[in-house]
Amino acid sequence: MTVASPNPPFVYDPPQDPWLDILHQDADLLVLNKPSGLLSVPGKAPEHADCIEKRAKATFPEARIVHRLDMDTSGVMVLALNAAAHRHLGLQFERRKTRKTYLADIWGRPDSDGGDVNLPLRCDWPNRPRQMVCHEHGRSALTRWAVVGRGAASTRVQLMPHTGRSHQLRVHMKELGHPILGDRFYADGDALAASDRLRLHAAELVLHHPANGLQVQFSVKCPF
Repeated sequence: MTVASPNPPFVYDPPQDPWLDILHQDADLLVLNKPSGLLSVPGKAPEHADCIEKRAKATFPEARIVHRLDMDTSGVMVLALNAAAHRHLGLQFERRKTRKTYLADIWGRPDSDGGDVNLPLRCDWPNRPRQMVCHEHGRSALTRWAVVGRGAASTRVQLMPHTGRSHQLRVHMKELGHPILGDRFYADGDALAASDRLRLHAAELVLHHPANGLQVQFSVKCPF
């Protein structure tokens, strides 16, 4: 059985084509489709400088990061194109005024068709960037999930995080007993070997436009 090591080797080889996949752009917002394998912001090492932020700034120098997706996660990501929009969007994420919907393929077949995972999380410092459930020191984390399709060995689920903790969806699915396929941090054996990428995709983001407060929705088709 293949077992994920506590600190798997990190080989950074981000996809190059398309260089920047723009879903929407106006005076305030830049909405991108981030591919799996590309960092949201630069890593500490010089060879980890390539990221969605750097690529966006090459074309839109005023672009500012509002939120992040894990390197291994694909999907909808929004950047602000001016200071006022950045403040507006930042408050929306902080106050949980946005709505995020993910699609994931998880290992196995859950007995129920959905539910809530309400488990507090904190960093697993000896094995960072891994996160862990900690009822004593963890920060509250809530994920709602629903089955949208069942296969022979895996299940497709819709994940709707109420909070935005690091690795929240990945840890919560693992704790549910059904790790996300291809998750190099939280899956092992057949669940890890089942996919050459993390099967987690930010499919939809709903927010209030900074210009007028009206609700807008951005979505991108699941690539797996």
